[in-house]
Amino acid sequence: MKLILGIESSCDETGVAIYHAERGLLAHALHTQVAMHNEYGGVVPELASRDHIRRMLPLIRLVADEAGCHLQDLNAIAYTQGPGLSGALLVGASIACSLAYSLNIPAIGIHHLEGHLLSPLLSDSTLKFPFIALLVSGGHTQLMRVDGVGKYILLGETLDDAAGEAFDKSAKLLGLCYPGGPELAKLANQGRPGHFHLPRPMQHSGNLDFSFSGLKTAVLTLTRQHTLDEQTRADIAYATQEAIVEVLTTKSLAALKQTGLNQLVIAGGVGANQHLRAQLNEAASKNGFRVFYPDLEFCTDNGAMIAFAAVLRLQEQEMKSDYRFNVRPRWDLQQFNYSE
Repeated sequence: MKLILGIESSCDETGVAIYHAERGLLAHALHTQVAMHNEYGGVVPELASRDHIRRMLPLIRLVADEAGCHLQDLNAIAYTQGPGLSGALLVGASIACSLAYSLNIPAIGIHHLEGHLLSPLLSDSTLKFPFIALLVSGGHTQLMRVDGVGKYILLGETLDDAAGEAFDKSAKLLGLCYPGGPELAKLANQGRPGHFHLPRPMQHSGNLDFSFSGLKTAVLTLTRQHTLDEQTRADIAYATQEAIVEVLTTKSLAALKQTGLNQLVIAGGVGANQHLRAQLNEAASKNGFRVFYPDLEFCTDNGAMIAFAAVLRLQEQEMKSDYRFNVRPRWDLQQFNYSE
């Protein structure tokens, strides 16, 4: 199983890639639906699904041409089986399984979060198991102990809003465009330190769980109490980013201390946040651990991480193919383990 086509369609990005087990990533392409969903202030699931249908086959042809191979050369097709939007997942799964069936090759369902979790290995082979992973995105904030491919232990997770949701919802309160997280981070660069102070929910809770709904409420209160001129908006954005990053950093350090490990992986869309990276790099320098990130192009959803996760899975065990293209919109990562 050397040549794998990876398909990602869990939400609002259509990602396709071809990965060779020995030569690495041969080609990948990504279409983002940001411009379309921006008109509505957030993802519209039906529109997302329809756009995946339009984009998927042209992207598959594109990456095959760039990789210099034919579909008949593929040894397996990997696709995101969940979690994600049901309709969007069904588009990727049905195309992957139908194509695999026609080629008489395996179709392999991959957990979306496992793809993110393993993505730093795409570009940095010095990362070794075991390590702590902070999965931080629009829908997930989790700390995991990773002892190997498919060997995951949940250490803590958000009890309500994820960090990415806190970024996006706070951005919307400040009148910023979708997706709000990157826009808020950009605005925060113009903010004044210390002008506003926001709560750090559960920062010192004694466990590794998170909560960001209270922070969102605090941002809402600030926006109602002040006239939102450009400087005030920037100051609130600065305080919001500072609070989120401080909580994520504190909890990550606590996870490393609790487990005695000295490697931290940051995965998911929020992992592209430059302030988070700066704070974690500083903490790593002071505390003697290493921190790993995906390349910026692999922080968002992409087909490369799905193909790569499938390659690592196939190296561990023989994967069973299932052409019924069942999807799992809600799927606990630990249920994906095969360590037992």
